Amino acid sequence: MRGMSVSASLDESSVVVEPGGEAELPVQVLNSGTTVEECRFEVVGPCADWTTVEPETLSLYPGATGAAIVKLRPPRSPRTAPGEIPLGLRVVPTSEHSETTVLERGVTVRPFTEVTSELVPRGSNSAWRGRHKVAVDNRGNTPLPVALSARGATERAKMAFEPTELTVPPGEAKFATLRVRPTQRLWRGTPITHPFQAVVTPRTGEGQDPYEPVVLDGTYEQQAILPRWLPRALAAAVLVAALLVGLWYALLRPTVRSAAREAITPQAVESAVKQGDKESGGVQDGQQGGGRQGASGGGGQEGGQDGGSTGPGGGRSRAPSDGSHAEPGEPGGPAAPTSARVQVRDAVGGGAAERTAYTVPDGKSFELTDIVVQNPQGDAGTLVISSDDGQLLNLALENFRDSDYHFVTPIQVAAKGKVTISVSCREVGRPVKAPAPSQCSESLFLGGKISATKSNG
Repeated sequence: MRGMSVSASLDESSVVVEPGGEAELPVQVLNSGTTVEECRFEVVGPCADWTTVEPETLSLYPGATGAAIVKLRPPRSPRTAPGEIPLGLRVVPTSEHSETTVLERGVTVRPFTEVTSELVPRGSNSAWRGRHKVAVDNRGNTPLPVALSARGATERAKMAFEPTELTVPPGEAKFATLRVRPTQRLWRGTPITHPFQAVVTPRTGEGQDPYEPVVLDGTYEQQAILPRWLPRALAAAVLVAALLVGLWYALLRPTVRSAAREAITPQAVESAVKQGDKESGGVQDGQQGGGRQGASGGGGQEGGQDGGSTGPGGGRSRAPSDGSHAEPGEPGGPAAPTSARVQVRDAVGGGAAERTAYTVPDGKSFELTDIVVQNPQGDAGTLVISSDDGQLLNLALENFRDSDYHFVTPIQVAAKGKVTISVSCREVGRPVKAPAPSQCSESLFLGGKISATKSNG
């Protein structure tokens, strides 16, 4: 283009520039006037930010020609758009009689690919699966399609991406999820480490050089499903249960049993026997009254003739022929419960102290079913329980505080027989938080049933 005295032209050859690179474009300026002209250069258009002219000004004599170099330096940035970019150059003379010359042409900016990726987190741990994120950052100037894949060091774990492909706009980042699953469960034991690699492969367009895949290393630690502290917790639970059971047998159970034994007093047994006698007598009187009613009814039944009464099952219950009934403890009657309690004291080294716990009355027999011995002070020595037939129990005092014995088959003690307790004291015990006693002290409780001996007549 020409002004009144200054004209300029750009090189017409094609210009292709790589972002981050540099390209040069010559410009020629002619002073066709009769005076010296000075002109300056101004770049306009999209290329102005990354284009310069050297030198920035020219001073030309009349008829002289000068040259300048337009230098193109597009930055390697996602903001540098690829393709044909218009370039404008103003040649501005300083004299008032010359006009500004504007030169225009196109410059080709090449596309470029630059991708970065990151695995977050690099290592995971779980009993069931590992979960990771892969971030793909497109630092190029064109949309970037990428393919995602994973490979493991062994076949003990399977990996899967979701999604398997991404298209990332220039200057942006996108994420994909990577899941790592073990092929076999680990119930207990040492954790297993599964190393793997996530591969991000960019797909470049035609005319572009292939881009090397980005390989990211990661690990997944497979932990045991049953935690390590579980066996210890179970062992602790068993220990606590054992301690509770021991506490029950050591403290609570003796207390409960002692309270139950103390409730069985001779007065309570006597009261129970009397109550049983009343109930037994009332039942027998009712049966005799029913028999008499049957007899007076005259219904012709055998029950009415012999004074019997018909029971709920259709049978007959018979009263004694003399019109009387057997009392508990009498021949033919039910055995009556009875009990006895005795306490024996003995000094250390004083020899055995013996006491009679129970003497069977004349004409009676005693069926011994329960024996309870108590050593409340924790004395040391020997305790022997005997009957006329010999020893029943021989116990070491230091082995027990409370001990009871129950016999399915009763021990028979004949009339006038005795049940005795003998204590030999070696060391007097001391109860907890109580004054020290001067003698050993043991108690014996007997329980059983007494019945009358049948006469041979």
